[in-house]
Amino acid sequence: MMTRVKAVNGRSGHDMEKRSISRRGIISLGAAALMLSSCQSLFSTAYQSSLKPSDNPQTVEEVQKNDPRAQMGAREHPRIVASYGGEYHDEKTERLVARITGALTAVSENPQQSYRITILNSPAINAFALPGGYLYVTRGLLALANDASEVAAVLSHEMGHVTANHGIERQRREEAEVIASRVVAEVLSSDLAGKQALARGKLRLAAFSRQQELQADVIGVRMLGEAGYDPYASPRFLDSMAAYARFTSADPDSDQSLDFLSSHPNTPQRIELAKRHARAFGQEGQVGDKGRDWFLTGIDGLLYGDSPQEGYVRGNTFLHGNLGIRFDVPEGFQIDNKVEAVLATGPGDMAIRFDGVADPKQTSLPNYLTSGWVAGLLPDTVREIQVNGLPAATARASADKWDFDVTVIRVGDQIFRFLTAVPKGSAQLETVANLLRSSFRKMTPAEISALKPLRVRVVTVKPGETVASLAARMMGTDRKLELFRVLNALSTTAAIEPGQRVKIISE
Repeated sequence: MMTRVKAVNGRSGHDMEKRSISRRGIISLGAAALMLSSCQSLFSTAYQSSLKPSDNPQTVEEVQKNDPRAQMGAREHPRIVASYGGEYHDEKTERLVARITGALTAVSENPQQSYRITILNSPAINAFALPGGYLYVTRGLLALANDASEVAAVLSHEMGHVTANHGIERQRREEAEVIASRVVAEVLSSDLAGKQALARGKLRLAAFSRQQELQADVIGVRMLGEAGYDPYASPRFLDSMAAYARFTSADPDSDQSLDFLSSHPNTPQRIELAKRHARAFGQEGQVGDKGRDWFLTGIDGLLYGDSPQEGYVRGNTFLHGNLGIRFDVPEGFQIDNKVEAVLATGPGDMAIRFDGVADPKQTSLPNYLTSGWVAGLLPDTVREIQVNGLPAATARASADKWDFDVTVIRVGDQIFRFLTAVPKGSAQLETVANLLRSSFRKMTPAEISALKPLRVRVVTVKPGETVASLAARMMGTDRKLELFRVLNALSTTAAIEPGQRVKIISE
């Protein structure tokens, strides 16, 4: 059965921006330190989509008609898509993923099973499945892979869960949790605890038991080999994911690389098991097609890192072209652009959170600060200020072991919020908060027009070029050589040769 990637009509940038701001909910300052560190939120904002026509349409309704189990996946699909930033639409990339999935479908143990594969618009490295043939892969995972067999290894593993009906058992276990999460969400609204409960539900949605993971490994390796792909791709790509996890560990609060590894345990025994089953098809390096050239052609131009709807991180600067704003974090801080907020962590347990809320009523900023959304606010510290010509207000707060500076700045009908947290009694609060808010300003039209997203660019190595010279062309990171090696699965001693195709990150 031919596998189709579903395409959804996109929203305008303005509409998406309203959505981005609206989902950055109010937090309780008393739990701010926890929220600043590693909160992963799942928002229940309705995600509405409309399908584009295709030459051979396979709609969700058709999938459900042929497989009643797909109703389970259909219920969760909008929530998954919304929580991962929507669907990623690029005709070339969609054809690539459809080609890989189609080859696997042809050798499935259940040829009657139809699949809906969705590319999620997220830099996270993840893939998972829902009952009824709903498969998901993030563009972040595609960017890390170096050939088609590696993506096929991930997808065949997830198809193995569908084939073995693992999702049915998991769904039964989660029924009580889903009900509990809804109650928490209704009672606590956008409070931190409610978001954490929903976040836990999202992580569990992609989690299977160890035995189920091993069973899916066996099925996946068999499908890889029978589809003609390199059956050793699975352990190879697990190594790449582990290397990327080590690369991002310089920012311990960044979870973008860890989604897949956290829900798919990576152990030496598991890798050895995959290799043992792969040996049934032949010796490593002598069997199966990696599909490297056509895969690299398919991901050339793939969006990398932050999407325009969420703004960009460039070194110590956060820029958002649609909103027309920018700010800098102090030296030594590392920015993490999450879906629900921009977080930055620095030395000495210091942390920063930035988000925004709509305020069409134009509430006075001092009144907004004291309206109850900040726990532990010290009312006598509230004062009105100007930040680069923009109306603003600041206040101090104290909770548990933390001191906070809260700064709100108005731009049009939006209120942007900075929360700076330091250990109680730290003398750094005033310095960090001043540097932060003084850097906030509106972008010029020239800056907005010059701001472009980063993309995966596939280049052919020319005579005289080296790992170092190509790595120097990388953008969006200060650790260019390290990221170049990780993205191209090159060891610290590996060299490159003329004619070889490699990935770099640039505009």
